[in-house]
Amino acid sequence: MLASCRRVEEYEKLNRISEGTYGVVYRARERTTGRICALKMVRMEKEKEGFPLTSIREINILLSFHHPNIVDVSEVVVGSKLDDIFMVMEYMEHDLKALQDSMSKPFTVSEVKCLMRQLFAGIAYLHDNWVLHRDLKTSNILYSNRGELKICDFGLARQFGSPLRPYTHNVVTLHYRAPELLLGTEMYSTPIDMWSLGCIMAELLTKETLFVGESKNGSEIAQIKKIFDIVGTPSEDNWPGHKQLKNMDKFNFMTQPRNRLRERFPLPGTTHDGRNPLSAEGFALLNGLLQLDPSRRPTAEEALNHPWFSEQPLPKERALMPTYPEKGPGSLPKHKSQPQLRPSPDDPVLRAAELARLFSKK
Repeated sequence: MLASCRRVEEYEKLNRISEGTYGVVYRARERTTGRICALKMVRMEKEKEGFPLTSIREINILLSFHHPNIVDVSEVVVGSKLDDIFMVMEYMEHDLKALQDSMSKPFTVSEVKCLMRQLFAGIAYLHDNWVLHRDLKTSNILYSNRGELKICDFGLARQFGSPLRPYTHNVVTLHYRAPELLLGTEMYSTPIDMWSLGCIMAELLTKETLFVGESKNGSEIAQIKKIFDIVGTPSEDNWPGHKQLKNMDKFNFMTQPRNRLRERFPLPGTTHDGRNPLSAEGFALLNGLLQLDPSRRPTAEEALNHPWFSEQPLPKERALMPTYPEKGPGSLPKHKSQPQLRPSPDDPVLRAAELARLFSKK
């Protein structure tokens, strides 16, 4: 059934560069051309009855959609056993999480603008094609020494439609998870990705994760409390209908009506402590992305055209973006601990016939 796929032996593995929930990634060289690429081995050890749906979704999306800010998958190859499946992807030197952990100071505002503009462009393309990423975070964003940014790791991505239908709320890594998901909604759409982009924008400006709940186990209760501590608690004015969400009665929190987000992002000329300043337009964009009410968050297209990108300092040209040393052979990104998602229990495995249909569309 996978006879049309080339063998992984066509590629020489050079070193392992990352490992996550959905697979191990190697830097590799194509033997015939010398092209450097990334080989992502799909995790199969827990699948007894078929191919994991999370991997099918990722392969299907990445083979079907192409955009300069989405990692490109050129083919699928197989190992000595047919359940050894690899995606051949373009090689990028860094992921943003590992890169920021190694940096002595954050990106500058002009560099953040360059990165966020690319990120909004990639997400606008996905949303225009009815795809939710559902796990946006800095470790799922790749950066090259050519100033390019690309979104990766589509294991939790879903195609959606209109009208909306229920989906699992157990998506998005906890620190980047929108409040409506934490409160149990199963009817959601593109605003969950926009909340994650707000968290990422804040992280790029400060080199710190914005919403980290005060719990060693990374509980949802601690996470929603941290969100409310910074952006304020919900009311019928700032989030009409929030009381109907099924998890609202699980939370007992102190009322905090004031939005304290601005305290973390000083206006230009008001600080000398090394923090990146954020103009009124920049804060308007960030605050918009982090609205409790999902209907009030901007779309990716609206964010891409926001006035913040047109004011000084302008977004840095990609060719002028900083470069950083690559990870050494055999090294893995040293990410700070983050709560990791596992495939949802409503994600079944696919049987051989369904897998064959996917690869027949290549």
